[in-house]
Amino acid sequence: MSDGLDVIVLDDDPGIGELLLELIEGFYSWGEVHSFSEVNKAISFCLNRDIGVAIFVVDVFLGGLSGFSFLDAIDKKYPTAHEDTIIISGNANVDVVNMCLASNVSYLLEKPVKPYALQLAVRAITAKYLDFAKKLIDDPDFAESVARL
Repeated sequence: MSDGLDVIVLDDDPGIGELLLELIEGFYSWGEVHSFSEVNKAISFCLNRDIGVAIFVVDVFLGGLSGFSFLDAIDKKYPTAHEDTIIISGNANVDVVNMCLASNVSYLLEKPVKPYALQLAVRAITAKYLDFAKKLIDDPDFAESVARL
Protein backbone atom coordinates (compact mmCIF):
# COMPACT_ATOMS: atom_id res chain seq x y z
CA MET A 1 0.00 0.00 0.00
CA SER A 2 1.31 3.41 -0.95
CA ASP A 3 2.04 6.16 1.54
CA GLY A 4 1.57 8.75 -1.20
CA LEU A 5 -1.30 10.30 -3.09
CA ASP A 6 -2.56 7.45 -5.27
CA VAL A 7 -4.44 7.71 -8.55
CA ILE A 8 -7.40 5.39 -9.06
CA VAL A 9 -8.57 4.83 -12.63
CA LEU A 10 -12.02 3.39 -13.36
CA ASP A 11 -13.17 2.64 -16.91
CA ASP A 12 -15.43 -0.24 -17.89
CA ASP A 13 -13.23 -0.85 -20.94
CA PRO A 14 -10.16 -2.66 -19.57
CA GLY A 15 -8.07 -1.56 -22.57
CA ILE A 16 -8.75 2.11 -21.94
CA GLY A 17 -8.14 1.66 -18.21
CA GLU A 18 -4.76 0.05 -18.94
CA LEU A 19 -3.86 2.82 -21.39
CA LEU A 20 -4.75 5.50 -18.82
CA LEU A 21 -2.76 3.65 -16.15
CA GLU A 22 0.32 3.54 -18.42
CA LEU A 23 -0.03 7.21 -19.36
CA ILE A 24 -0.27 8.29 -15.73
CA GLU A 25 2.54 6.02 -14.57
CA GLY A 26 4.71 7.71 -17.20
CA PHE A 27 4.61 11.05 -15.39
CA TYR A 28 3.22 10.51 -11.90
CA SER A 29 5.60 10.01 -8.98
CA TRP A 30 3.66 11.01 -5.85
CA GLY A 31 1.95 7.66 -5.29
CA GLU A 32 0.77 4.49 -6.99
CA VAL A 33 -1.65 4.18 -9.89
CA HIS A 34 -4.43 1.57 -9.72
CA SER A 35 -6.80 0.67 -12.54
CA PHE A 36 -10.20 -1.04 -12.39
CA SER A 37 -12.77 -2.05 -14.99
CA GLU A 38 -15.40 -3.27 -12.51
CA VAL A 39 -17.20 -0.71 -10.36
CA ASN A 40 -17.75 -2.98 -7.36
CA LYS A 41 -14.07 -3.96 -7.22
CA ALA A 42 -13.08 -0.29 -7.37
CA ILE A 43 -15.53 0.60 -4.59
CA SER A 44 -14.29 -2.26 -2.42
CA PHE A 45 -10.66 -1.27 -3.00
CA CYS A 46 -11.37 2.36 -2.12
CA LEU A 47 -13.38 1.62 1.01
CA ASN A 48 -10.74 -0.80 2.32
CA ARG A 49 -7.82 1.63 2.00
CA ASP A 50 -6.43 3.32 5.11
CA ILE A 51 -6.14 6.70 3.40
CA GLY A 52 -9.28 8.66 2.50
CA VAL A 53 -7.75 10.80 -0.21
CA ALA A 54 -6.83 9.97 -3.82
CA ILE A 55 -7.07 11.32 -7.32
CA PHE A 56 -9.74 9.64 -9.43
CA VAL A 57 -9.88 9.26 -13.21
CA VAL A 58 -13.37 7.94 -13.94
CA ASP A 59 -15.32 7.19 -17.10
CA VAL A 60 -18.65 8.98 -17.07
CA PHE A 61 -20.57 5.88 -18.18
CA LEU A 62 -19.68 2.55 -16.58
CA GLY A 63 -21.93 0.02 -18.21
CA GLY A 64 -25.28 0.47 -16.46
CA LEU A 65 -23.93 2.95 -13.89
CA SER A 66 -22.44 6.40 -14.02
CA GLY A 67 -19.06 7.49 -12.76
CA PHE A 68 -20.94 9.84 -10.45
CA SER A 69 -22.62 6.84 -8.77
CA PHE A 70 -19.15 5.47 -8.05
CA LEU A 71 -18.11 8.79 -6.49
CA ASP A 72 -21.28 8.89 -4.39
CA ALA A 73 -20.55 5.35 -3.15
CA ILE A 74 -17.14 6.37 -1.78
CA ASP A 75 -17.68 9.99 -0.74
CA LYS A 76 -18.13 9.25 2.97
CA LYS A 77 -14.58 7.89 3.09
CA TYR A 78 -13.29 10.36 0.46
CA PRO A 79 -14.98 13.70 1.24
CA THR A 80 -13.10 15.42 -1.59
CA ALA A 81 -13.63 12.65 -4.15
CA HIS A 82 -15.76 14.78 -6.47
CA GLU A 83 -13.28 17.68 -6.37
CA ASP A 84 -10.38 15.29 -6.94
CA THR A 85 -11.88 13.57 -9.98
CA ILE A 86 -11.18 13.80 -13.67
CA ILE A 87 -14.19 12.58 -15.63
CA ILE A 88 -13.47 10.94 -18.99
CA SER A 89 -16.20 10.89 -21.65
CA GLY A 90 -16.49 9.57 -25.17
CA ASN A 91 -19.02 12.30 -25.85
CA ALA A 92 -18.58 15.38 -23.66
CA ASN A 93 -21.92 17.01 -24.41
CA VAL A 94 -23.85 19.62 -22.44
CA ASP A 95 -25.53 16.93 -20.29
CA VAL A 96 -22.16 15.54 -19.20
CA VAL A 97 -20.89 19.05 -18.47
CA ASN A 98 -24.00 19.77 -16.39
CA MET A 99 -23.55 16.49 -14.47
CA CYS A 100 -19.96 17.48 -13.71
CA LEU A 101 -21.00 20.93 -12.54
CA ALA A 102 -23.81 19.54 -10.37
CA SER A 103 -21.39 17.05 -8.81
CA ASN A 104 -18.60 19.58 -8.15
CA VAL A 105 -16.28 17.90 -10.68
CA SER A 106 -14.07 20.47 -12.39
CA TYR A 107 -12.08 18.29 -14.78
CA LEU A 108 -13.61 16.75 -17.90
CA LEU A 109 -11.58 15.16 -20.70
CA GLU A 110 -12.93 13.71 -23.91
CA LYS A 111 -11.76 10.42 -25.41
CA PRO A 112 -9.37 9.93 -27.00
CA VAL A 113 -7.60 11.55 -24.06
CA LYS A 114 -4.69 13.78 -24.91
CA PRO A 115 -1.77 12.81 -22.66
CA TYR A 116 -0.83 16.43 -21.92
CA ALA A 117 -4.40 17.29 -20.88
CA LEU A 118 -4.48 14.31 -18.52
CA GLN A 119 -1.10 15.24 -17.08
CA LEU A 120 -2.17 18.85 -16.47
CA ALA A 121 -5.41 17.79 -14.78
CA VAL A 122 -3.68 15.25 -12.52
CA ARG A 123 -0.98 17.79 -11.72
CA ALA A 124 -3.55 20.47 -10.80
CA ILE A 125 -5.17 18.17 -8.24
CA THR A 126 -1.77 17.02 -6.95
CA ALA A 127 -0.62 20.63 -6.54
CA LYS A 128 -3.48 21.30 -4.12
CA TYR A 129 -2.18 18.62 -1.77
CA LEU A 130 1.49 19.46 -2.25
CA ASP A 131 0.82 23.12 -1.46
CA PHE A 132 -1.16 22.17 1.65
CA ALA A 133 1.59 19.81 2.84
CA LYS A 134 4.18 22.54 2.34
CA LYS A 135 2.09 24.95 4.45
CA LEU A 136 1.88 22.34 7.21
CA ILE A 137 5.65 21.84 7.18
CA ASP A 138 6.57 25.54 6.90
CA ASP A 139 4.09 26.95 9.41
CA PRO A 140 3.94 25.12 12.78
CA ASP A 141 1.12 27.37 14.02
CA PHE A 142 -0.98 26.51 10.99
CA ALA A 143 -0.19 22.80 11.41
CA GLU A 144 -1.25 22.98 15.06
CA SER A 145 -4.53 24.66 14.15
CA VAL A 146 -5.22 21.97 11.54
CA ALA A 147 -4.44 19.24 14.08
CA ARG A 148 -7.20 20.65 16.33
CA LEU A 149 -9.84 20.11 13.63
